[in-house]
Amino acid sequence: MPVATQEPHVPSSEAMDTSMTKFSVFFTGQTMSLFGSQLVQFALVWWLTRASGLAVVLTTATLVAIVPRVIIGPIAGTLVDRWNRRLTMIGADGMVAGMILVLAFLFIQGTVQIEHIYLLIFVRSIGGAFHWPAVQASTSMLVPKKHLSRVAGIQSAVTGISGIAAPLFGALLLELFPIQHLLMIDLATAALAIIPLLAIRIPSPPRTLSSTTHRTSVLTDLREVFRYLWHWKPGLFIMLGAMVINLLLTPAFSLIPFLAFNHFNVGVQEFAWLQAASGLGMIVGGLILGAWGGFRRRIVTAMSTLIIAGGGFCLVGITPATIFYPALIGLFIASVMMPIVNGSLFAIYQSMVPKAMQGRMFTLLMTGSSAIAPLGLILAGPLADLFGAQLWFIAAGICMALIGIIAFLSSTVMHIEDTVSPSPLT
Repeated sequence: MPVATQEPHVPSSEAMDTSMTKFSVFFTGQTMSLFGSQLVQFALVWWLTRASGLAVVLTTATLVAIVPRVIIGPIAGTLVDRWNRRLTMIGADGMVAGMILVLAFLFIQGTVQIEHIYLLIFVRSIGGAFHWPAVQASTSMLVPKKHLSRVAGIQSAVTGISGIAAPLFGALLLELFPIQHLLMIDLATAALAIIPLLAIRIPSPPRTLSSTTHRTSVLTDLREVFRYLWHWKPGLFIMLGAMVINLLLTPAFSLIPFLAFNHFNVGVQEFAWLQAASGLGMIVGGLILGAWGGFRRRIVTAMSTLIIAGGGFCLVGITPATIFYPALIGLFIASVMMPIVNGSLFAIYQSMVPKAMQGRMFTLLMTGSSAIAPLGLILAGPLADLFGAQLWFIAAGICMALIGIIAFLSSTVMHIEDTVSPSPLT
């Protein structure tokens, strides 16, 4: 039977309080940086739209953001596990801030081109490939296991709030100031993320057996996480399920404007309601998980809410063109459930995967989801033209419900938190 990797001793309540204080400082800085990034992202997308007037420019920008995550994601996760995670986050934020400063100078000089925006998006994606897994892996070092689900819920709520507030502030500020002023806001919020990291210490994870007995190559570390996941069957089921869902759900969300205008024949106001329902649902779901924490077994929380989310997306897809509000309700319900699903599953990975391997594991999640998305996006347009955008919502909803039902029927998956995760050397 596989042997568990050794974890550190259980910390005292005083140590936990200190650790949670550090996390609060860390999380506040990261939240400010997220808001600044989303505000500038909105401004740059709007600039691209006005400067080009071409849909291909926007789809190219999306692909430019995806490609680095797919190509360097697994290697980035391996390096995150090898490097000091605090310094990794500082380096990633600093690299993006440097590019923002260059772009602001180009806007001031009036020499900025679309290619420069692509370059910033590319650099930001590279930084995110290192930054996101470092944040997730650092969270598990600072937050006690029993609070991981709550923290994930709060993070989802904050992301939802920022996703709604940043475009509103961005639109207002673009009316008042030139875009380079907004870029300066992003620089300021990046500094608010870096400064706390200079002051706090994030504990280093215990090393896996392979890394303590001999020096390994990056490729060996990467093979280690694949081997670990292959032997951890319930974790593999969750990851493959997430990839299949993302294949269908990414096109569905990208087709919300098409659904509004071509299926329901409604105007921009109703389209804005759909967008608001999705964002508000994320906030509500995150707050629910943050306050509730979920069932004692996180997998029950994740799979039951996954089935409900599937039902919500199906409701969006089957709503007749003559009525609109059931689709709005379905999208809101699904959006409430998704942060609870994701937060619970992230907490499972953070509590079960050896901490020295979490950087690699989370980038594997990110890379798998990112790599499958372009395939869905390529198929989305032609199939939506033939069968309607609602097809994608129905397919995604049915898929989510089936995965949840299969999980409940599998004792292996449902006991993911009761079994010992495999040794990385298995």
